[in-house]
Amino acid sequence: MNPIPLLRRVGQIEAVSFLLLIGVAMPLKYLAGQPLAVKIVGWAHGVLFVIFGCALLPFGPFVVDRRMREWEGEFEARAGAGRRSDSLATDEHG
Repeated sequence: MNPIPLLRRVGQIEAVSFLLLIGVAMPLKYLAGQPLAVKIVGWAHGVLFVIFGCALLPFGPFVVDRRMREWEGEFEARAGAGRRSDSLATDEHG
């Protein structure tokens, strides 16, 4: 199973959670006096941050997503080549 799609998805979700924290929850806390938004969104962002280690840089997931997409393609190409060679070997000896 290819782990790259999951890593990419978690990275994208983590990046969005950061934007929600900064752009929605923080203004709600400081401008509307509703600190619960920061508590909820901050907690979710923290969990995602730990899951996705590349998030050490703000917006890091957006930056590395392109390279992860390339890795995903390389992984699938290798996996496909392996399946083709297995089927060829089976056809020759089958």
